[in-house]
Amino acid sequence: MKKINIAVSIFSFAILFLIGCKKDILDLTPQDKITDAQYWKTSNDLQLYVNGFYSRMLPTYNGFNTLGIYGLDADQGSDNMILTSEYNKTINGERTVPASDAGWSWTELRNINYFLANYNRVEAAPAAVNPFVGEALFFRAWFYFEKIKAYGDVPWINKPLLVADQDLIYGARLKRNIIADSILNDLDRAISLLPTKSLAQGQRVNKEIAMAFQSRIALFEGTWEKYHAGTVFGVNGSNGIKYLEKAAAVSEALMNANVYQLDNGGVDFGYWKLFNQTDYNASKEIMFWRKYSITDNPAFGNNWVITLKRGGGRGLTKNLIDAYLCTDGQPIAGNALYEGDNTLMQVVANRDPRLNQTICTPDGKHTLLQSQPAEIFNVPGFTGAISDKTATGYQSYKGLNPDPVMQQNISNIGYTGLIYFRYAEVLLNFGEAKAELGTLTQSDIDKSIKKLRDRVGMPNLNIGSIINDPNWEFPSLSPVIN
Repeated sequence: MKKINIAVSIFSFAILFLIGCKKDILDLTPQDKITDAQYWKTSNDLQLYVNGFYSRMLPTYNGFNTLGIYGLDADQGSDNMILTSEYNKTINGERTVPASDAGWSWTELRNINYFLANYNRVEAAPAAVNPFVGEALFFRAWFYFEKIKAYGDVPWINKPLLVADQDLIYGARLKRNIIADSILNDLDRAISLLPTKSLAQGQRVNKEIAMAFQSRIALFEGTWEKYHAGTVFGVNGSNGIKYLEKAAAVSEALMNANVYQLDNGGVDFGYWKLFNQTDYNASKEIMFWRKYSITDNPAFGNNWVITLKRGGGRGLTKNLIDAYLCTDGQPIAGNALYEGDNTLMQVVANRDPRLNQTICTPDGKHTLLQSQPAEIFNVPGFTGAISDKTATGYQSYKGLNPDPVMQQNISNIGYTGLIYFRYAEVLLNFGEAKAELGTLTQSDIDKSIKKLRDRVGMPNLNIGSIINDPNWEFPSLSPVIN
């Protein structure tokens, strides 16, 4: 209350002082406001405007009800991970479409379009302007990708919205493929305007990040239209091929650029260590990430690390666990290397090393807290609050940092960096897009999937000798896709 009184007093004094000095004060421009005419002057104005998109539009996952990116499979609906608090009604076929939701908001689109309608008022060299225009286009693509995932057909609006434009928001929706084309066109423009990683400012979108995002969207839309063709959720006359071709092409172009590589090859528990760092500035693989700060007042961090240690109210499913191959590169069905699943140690024995770095096992290496003495995983967290304990016994270890000072402190705030894009996804997008097109070759595998397997010492995928797995979930699809 004291601070408020002081502020009011100072403000009142300033007003009285100005009134005493200038009788026509009501005719002046407010000193605490920046008018539109004053704003669009320098490239710094553009940067300040675009900065807001980073802070408002990118997810932060900094509450106690999330595991960040490590719980999205459960939160968004998947057969790879489930929640403790509620079974997945979508997967179970019980979800009903609500009459309305909070996602039909267009405020950020108006902000983006307002920028794109006014940036050219800045008198500066193109090199000083173009990066921020590219960032704005990237965020418009981000906005619309979220919309197309949630709603499918939506309006496409590329001008600043006014109060009188309600008919545009609630008017006729364009088919999802038209929206997808517009998103990819925005990213084409962004890629042409953004600087490459070596020339870009740190922690800002660069050309390669936009390419990675484009590969993600094109693969999503291509597979959606391919597998929903002929249904009410598909697009008449489309089988998704052009999007799959786009995903393969942009992924390959990014791979050929040789800007990013994979981290932690041959490092003990290197796959796990990739996901629990507080700073990724030196990473060759992490392309775009959010840094949390311990020095901000108040400190800005996340809470998923302390929750992960107890199970996080989520659990990996046996369906996912059984999909991990044995160390010979073959599935578990009929494989003598597979020791069964009576214990967690049996589950991970002779399996892809990434499995034991993704779930907790009592091998003495899964440290939950580096206190004195250290807390080592023994059994899954089946006790405690329902929002904390694991749902299945396959307790996640991916994303957990056991540092007691920086991660699991008395304030329950962690500072593990939040990953948005990593190069491994680009390799996977390339391989998947080519497989969906039916054009995947051994050479394609050798420059994408092989690199991921080499990192953890797994044998390469030989496209000509894939063993039929009786547990394939989609036996009607090609062996390489399965």
